Order: sequence, then C-alpha cells, then structure tokens
Amino acid sequence: MTLAEGLRNPAFSIALTVAAYAAALALHRRWRSIPPIVVACVPIVAALLLLREPYADYNRGGSYLTWWLGPATVALAVPMYRNGLALRRSLPRLALMVLAGTVVGMVSAGVTAWLLGAPLPVVMSTVPKSVTTPIAIEVCQELGGIPQITIALVILTGVLGASFGPALLRLVRVTDDRAVGAAIGSAAHGIGTASLVRRSEMQASVSAWAMAAAGVFTSLLATILALFLRRG
Repeated sequence: MTLAEGLRNPAFSIALTVAAYAAALALHRRWRSIPPIVVACVPIVAALLLLREPYADYNRGGSYLTWWLGPATVALAVPMYRNGLALRRSLPRLALMVLAGTVVGMVSAGVTAWLLGAPLPVVMSTVPKSVTTPIAIEVCQELGGIPQITIALVILTGVLGASFGPALLRLVRVTDDRAVGAAIGSAAHGIGTASLVRRSEMQASVSAWAMAAAGVFTSLLATILALFLRRG
C-alpha cells in the first residue's frame, strides 16, 4: 500500500494523526517552547500537499477523532467540579473578565477585517472566532456570515491560543491561575482549554467555565448586533 492509498484509509490516517501528535508531545517535553498542536500538523499537511491528496480523503479517519471532541469537552467539567468552591467565590470577577474579553475579541476581529477591506459577510464571519464551533456557526448564520470562513477561523484561533497564549500571558506577567484560565477560555475555546489540562487543574477549571460563559455572551451580543443590522 502506497502512502497516498494509506491516507485514504481511515485506520491509517488515525494512526498517522496519533503518531504525529505523540512525536510533537515528545518534542514539547524536551523543548517547552515548541507548540505541540502546530508541530503535529506539519507532517500531515506536508504529506497531503506532496501527494496532492484532498483533505476530505484524509478526514475519513479524522472525523472519528473529531467525534471525541464532544466527550472530551464534557470531561472538562471534572476539574471545574473539583475546584467549584474556589470558582464560586471568584465568579463575579471572572464574569466581568470574560465579558470584557468577549467584547474585545468580537470587535477587534470585525474591525480588523473591515479595515482590510473585507465585504460585510466576511466581516461578520470573523466575529464569533473565539467560541466553540457549534456556537460559532449559529452566530455566523444569524449575522449573515459565511460558515466555512468561521470554522477555519475558530480552528486557527484555538490552535494559536493553545500554542502561544500561555507564553504571551507570562510575557506580560499574567501568572495567576484564574486570570490565565479566563483569558485562554474566552479567547481560545475548547482547544485552548484542553491545552491547560496538562499545566494546571485550576487553570483548566477556570478556562472551561470561561469557554461556556464566552459562548453565552457571544450569542447574546450577536443577537443584539443582528437586530441592529436588520434595522439598518
């Protein structure tokens, strides 16, 4: 079986994905500055480009892995439950932080696209980039955006947030677990939250809560924006 044929085989593509991520984690353990999610994508993308294989063929196996994102996201409630008392005392401040982060994320994405000359549907597609894909798609459709663009931006935002978010926060001396969790959860949704599980249970707990709260805030703010656009 050739490599091209293997990429079309679900079992082979799953094995390739797992092997690439395992290798990326090994490199990350040795050199902490290497983002495992980004590194894991490199050999897979390179193979698809060199062999000119469509992503849809490779994703026959990838879709099985994608299905596990649902249970994995639900499992993030476990650390949140364990740290429930500490989170409960911090909820008012966390809510304000997440609300501020949600507003900044939506406005900065939309304004940046607008300044670059993007048409209105593309601008609206960028607005929900920082929430989980199901919520982002619904918000995008409500705003008259293009779901395919939104999906790509959601994935890119999550990968960048998971890979570089904690390092950037340390660079500006944001080290409190609650602050880190709130920032990553409200900006990089489930992918960013999952990356914090290996770092700190408290960070992962706050990030899981922030991810859910950001989804609620984004939906409410998008509804207001949609009503404004329709009246305009």
